[in-house]
Amino acid sequence: MSRTAEEIGRTEVGPRPLPPLGEQRAATNLSVVDTVLDHGLRVIAVHQPTVPMVEVRLRVPFAGAESAHAATAEVLAAAILTGTESRDRVAVDTELALVGGELSAAVDPELLSLGGNALASGFDTLLAVLADALTGATYADDEVAGEKARLIERISVAKSRPNVIARQALQRHRYGDHPFTRELPEAADVAEVEPADVRALHQAAVLPRGSVLVLVGDVEPERAVAGAAAALGGWQSDAAASVLPALPPITPGDLLVVDRPGAVQSQIRLSAQSITRTDPRYPALQLANLTFGGFFSSRLVENIREDKGYTYHARSYPEFTPDGATLLIDTDTASDVTAAALLEIRYELGRFALVAPDEAEVEIVRQYAIGSLLTSTSSQGGLASQIAALAVLGLGVEWLIGHPDRLKAVTAAEVAEAAQEFFAPTRFTGIIVGDVEKLAPLARIGGVRFP
Repeated sequence: MSRTAEEIGRTEVGPRPLPPLGEQRAATNLSVVDTVLDHGLRVIAVHQPTVPMVEVRLRVPFAGAESAHAATAEVLAAAILTGTESRDRVAVDTELALVGGELSAAVDPELLSLGGNALASGFDTLLAVLADALTGATYADDEVAGEKARLIERISVAKSRPNVIARQALQRHRYGDHPFTRELPEAADVAEVEPADVRALHQAAVLPRGSVLVLVGDVEPERAVAGAAAALGGWQSDAAASVLPALPPITPGDLLVVDRPGAVQSQIRLSAQSITRTDPRYPALQLANLTFGGFFSSRLVENIREDKGYTYHARSYPEFTPDGATLLIDTDTASDVTAAALLEIRYELGRFALVAPDEAEVEIVRQYAIGSLLTSTSSQGGLASQIAALAVLGLGVEWLIGHPDRLKAVTAAEVAEAAQEFFAPTRFTGIIVGDVEKLAPLARIGGVRFP
């Protein structure tokens, strides 16, 4: 007679005890080549033959000080794969499709990113199409016009979204007019971009020296590097890709209220200066952040979501920036409980700095951190993206392999020290976006500045 899972999981005296978690092991036997080609491109190739595919991630530093740079860069990213001197858009898509592949491009104030994948048997084709885009993208007038129209529509929609409004306000509050704040160009600026502007930017800024190419999959690393060197040999320049200037440190202080008339919700965004992954305190800070607000069972979520019901979503997380890092806390809440939610966030920050997490609390987030890292790097795509993110910070595969052991070595006392140092309420500043007429109670709890 068959039994249900519930029946199997119980005995006459109650539920069967769950077995202990097995040891979580990082992949330590990866075959890796990390080298710099003659023209300055760093190539990291990793053999991970879990499936017969190969992943590619290219990161090109792509900073620009001019106000028009963000708009031109967005058009470039949208149009770079629409055709070359030897392949039109249809040919690009067809060649990739024939090897089960795809490529896409995106840009932000720091980087131009190209990425995709293909069957391992189509590795050379994938590299050939990528190289052709890097060295021969034509930015045909009609293709640029079409991509501009789509971008303008997308930007217009995005700028009406509360989370985008809040992000832009936070960036201005933290960094003023630094180029890092230009994450989304104005639609009017995009409309002014001409194909000649895009071609000129490509010529001046899509450069190998200082860029990073990551290759992960069912291909031997030496073969992958040799293939990249051959395919990208024509991508040449004596200049180096443009890196963003360092950001000014965040100045703690009052939260700025940004008026959004008619809004029924408020966006609360707090931020403080933090440390990079190479700092010896970083593993303890990572566990401290998870304990405070970095996963669903964190202190912040338990308070303002589960207990108070002020929000559906709340989190804290690190953001790695040029030459540094910050901590962010964000949540969205109804206008009438905005002040109460902010009060509870401040309370949890203060409590976290004073009431240290115990051993059990630390062990839960430790297992979560290690498990999440191993899960995110178990696929070829996940591993490639993680390596690419680390590579632009100057790190390599060895950092990724060694991080679970660093997390295992963190003590509860070290997590408490990180909580006291980095989560003190006086270290934060930020913004609140909402309808000012509904946010009068904020004035009674202080620490906010109205427009």
